[in-house]
Amino acid sequence: MASFAFYSALFSTNSLLLPPCVHRLPIYLQTKQNISQFSVIASSSTGGSELTTEAAVTKTESERTSFGFKNLTETFWVDVHRAEGRPLSVRLNESLTFASSKLEKVESVVIRIELRNGCVGWGEVPVLPLGNWNQAMALEKVKEACKFLGQGPPLTLNLVLDKISENVPGREFASVRAGLEMALIDAAANSIGVPLWRLFGGVSNTLSTAATIPTASLVKAFDLAAKYCKLGFKILELRVGRDLNADIEVLQAVRAAHPHCLFILDANEQYTSKEAIEVLEKLNEKGATPVLFEQPVHRDDWRGLSEVSTVAREKYGISVAADESCRNLVDIQKLIQENIVDVINIKLSKFGVLGTLEIVEMVKKSKLNLMIDSVAETRLAAGVAGHLAAGLGCFKYVNLSAPILLSEDPVVGGYEVSGSNHKFVNSRGQGGFLKWDIASCFLPYYARMCNARSSNSVFVPSSCRDYLFACVCGLILDRVEGQGWGGNRGRYNASFKLSETAYIRIFSSIN
Repeated sequence: MASFAFYSALFSTNSLLLPPCVHRLPIYLQTKQNISQFSVIASSSTGGSELTTEAAVTKTESERTSFGFKNLTETFWVDVHRAEGRPLSVRLNESLTFASSKLEKVESVVIRIELRNGCVGWGEVPVLPLGNWNQAMALEKVKEACKFLGQGPPLTLNLVLDKISENVPGREFASVRAGLEMALIDAAANSIGVPLWRLFGGVSNTLSTAATIPTASLVKAFDLAAKYCKLGFKILELRVGRDLNADIEVLQAVRAAHPHCLFILDANEQYTSKEAIEVLEKLNEKGATPVLFEQPVHRDDWRGLSEVSTVAREKYGISVAADESCRNLVDIQKLIQENIVDVINIKLSKFGVLGTLEIVEMVKKSKLNLMIDSVAETRLAAGVAGHLAAGLGCFKYVNLSAPILLSEDPVVGGYEVSGSNHKFVNSRGQGGFLKWDIASCFLPYYARMCNARSSNSVFVPSSCRDYLFACVCGLILDRVEGQGWGGNRGRYNASFKLSETAYIRIFSSIN
């Protein structure tokens, strides 16, 4: 086994002239933040040197929901080396309707935060066509925040998150704040080698999601319902509210074709209270009763929302959820105290990670249920939301299906998808990243490594270069698959050489 000094010299910035973003890439050489409430269990696999780690929270069941995350924020020191934001646009297979706006493609700003220890965190700022807010404005705000993070001194994670709240305040920049929180928390979780679902409570590493049928066209809705039911989805969420009679026709047809599926109706504020009650009456007559009726009336129509909820609950046994009516903690407190609805719908882009955790604690003390939802976003944002929902284990309704509406998936790694089931593996953090991360960080690293000479002009042997190449690729695959490169990253072999197949596998994944 090579000595630690050998590896330290090999990976030093002076000897290899490596870019700062990667000179500490090997996970087994990174400095981790020690958290006393986490125990790390290590075992050596037979015939190799790869370590398997598992973090265990040592608090009681009643405290496990928030303890691990809270402890991390208070003890982990954040030292940002580089922070950046880039625009990301992906077309939708089907247009989405948000209130009075129609969306044809996802326009996000992706945030990448790299710490001094070499660990990277990812966040996403979904941009919806609401008001004057657009992708360019979101990108500008992200760049301002990233500049602030890059210039700041090392602070504990909770203080950095407080600074973010101060510099990106209010509802207008909520999605930007959410993206920054995601990236910082992901970077911290990567540093301690813990998946987010464990950090948020560890209740489960799986969840089942509903699927959204975004169109009101009878033919398209029917086709999508058939597709999703065939994939194993048990709950379908249908967007309604444009035409009352057409909505009823679509719902009746889909329900008749798929009687074993449950339905959520999302009206996106489009009905009056009278129209919403009429929809429920007609659907009940035709045996097409939904399990949940989401935001049937305008966000400010508190009386109408309460009327619909009372009729739905007492006459038809249907729950009503508030979405657009939940704009801040004051709104949610009002909904809880006045028993206006049965379910609170949470989106990370609206409240951020910290706000979501606070709302969860508020709602858990009441008799209301929780729903977690996604907007037009990729698996970066949906992945963080899924980790949180699985880890907390307190959401009765889950719809994180937005990424399946995309024409392509720009995310590498992350959670595993099998129909409606999402599995969050033991990869560090949220486990996913964008392909441009490999191109911008990995390729320059290898190029310099192949041509580098140390300060005493000793050229790095080709076998050693191939070994280091494998180490970096092992790190990439570790984030993607939760496994190392061949299980031998800790052992240096002077005769080590990558096969042609290995090179092809790596570069095909990059390109």
